[in-house]
Amino acid sequence: MRYLPNTPAQQKEMLRAIGASSIEDLLAPIPSKARLSRPLNLSAALSETDLIRHMRALAALNADADQYACFLGGGVYDHYIPSPINHLISRGEFFTAYTPYQPEASQGTLRTIYEYQTMIAELTGMDVANASIYDGASSLAEAALMAHSATEGREQIAISRGVNPLYRGVVATYAEGPNLRVKEIPLGDGTTDLAALKKAVSGKTAAVVVQYPNFFGCLEDVQAAADICHEGGALLIVASDPVSLGLLTPPGALGADIVVGEGQGLGIPLSYGGPNLGVFATRTDLVRRMPGRLVGATVDRDGKRGFVLTLQTREQHIRREKATSNICTNVALCALMATIHVALLGKHGLRKVGELALAKAHYAAGALTKIPGVRLRFGAPFFKEFALQLPKSPERVVKRLAKEKILAGIPLKPYDRALKDCLLVAVTEKRTRQEIDAFVQALSQAVA
Repeated sequence: MRYLPNTPAQQKEMLRAIGASSIEDLLAPIPSKARLSRPLNLSAALSETDLIRHMRALAALNADADQYACFLGGGVYDHYIPSPINHLISRGEFFTAYTPYQPEASQGTLRTIYEYQTMIAELTGMDVANASIYDGASSLAEAALMAHSATEGREQIAISRGVNPLYRGVVATYAEGPNLRVKEIPLGDGTTDLAALKKAVSGKTAAVVVQYPNFFGCLEDVQAAADICHEGGALLIVASDPVSLGLLTPPGALGADIVVGEGQGLGIPLSYGGPNLGVFATRTDLVRRMPGRLVGATVDRDGKRGFVLTLQTREQHIRREKATSNICTNVALCALMATIHVALLGKHGLRKVGELALAKAHYAAGALTKIPGVRLRFGAPFFKEFALQLPKSPERVVKRLAKEKILAGIPLKPYDRALKDCLLVAVTEKRTRQEIDAFVQALSQAVA
């Protein structure tokens, strides 16, 4: 039986209210080639044993990053995941628990979130962090809406082209609702053109967005961006990789007002693209405009320490018009993974991960650029990721090296046609010298 939550009459009333004549009108923006226009031709029902056999055969067609030397990046990375993480999150108390809608009965869950918030605040150099958001892209989009709310009357978001293009797309989508104008700031040699940024910031600018390290792995001058931004009365949003913050100066110390990021590198597997972990932190004076939930510590009437949901300004909890977000959620299990990961590594361990990634990335870049015709596309300092300019098609190179069990990187043509001959390469602490040397040899043969 189909479940339809509203009647045909109610559907017509809603369509009339938004100015659409039919539900088909709502689907018009979807390209026709992306819409199913043929029967699914599903096979007849299978017995349980046949279905299990079929599913296992399909699963056997998949490969995972552990079977390859993985140099993929662009926001999701193949970092090492300590084995205790899976053992701990598989405990029933964590694995089956859902979001704490009855917080007083969820003290263990609330405590882990509180620890997560504390760690993220320390890593980012901010006053307070929320309980997490879906992923890095939605965290950034929520930050843009928050900045708009906090700077009343300002209708523009200035975002660097060094920000992950997928994140920029999500920001543009979120900006449609409140009619925000998104202005992109060009790059210089791999980092934001500060002169162009200064020219773009005006009394209409709610926020400036930079990424640190940026999509191409280059290190932005966050302090300079903060000075330009604050001089114009706007807020600075910094999207950052938490793994890098074990080594780099935290954005909060460089003038950031809001720090967001993708926390997947903190003990969360690649998992074919998700789920991921959205990091979100800000200054104390902006906390009431922060989306999502915030766990706080208190004492009960007997003086015993306890944990509570201090803020939960979501439309599930309060009137929609007063909600800071009507879509975000706390990805509690992923946040728990990150909490265990950071606790296991500690301050020195996280720094060591950053040092290893930095050293290995620079070793790889040095070796790869000795190949005739291969060079670094940008001259700016980089962390663990860099763009290579190749003498042959990056798409063909990637396809060829995949046959040799090497995931060579991300061709940049789909994101920027001016970089059609470039490959984005990421090197984490997991990559060995042997894997890097094999990559160099394979790439040398592929572009010869």
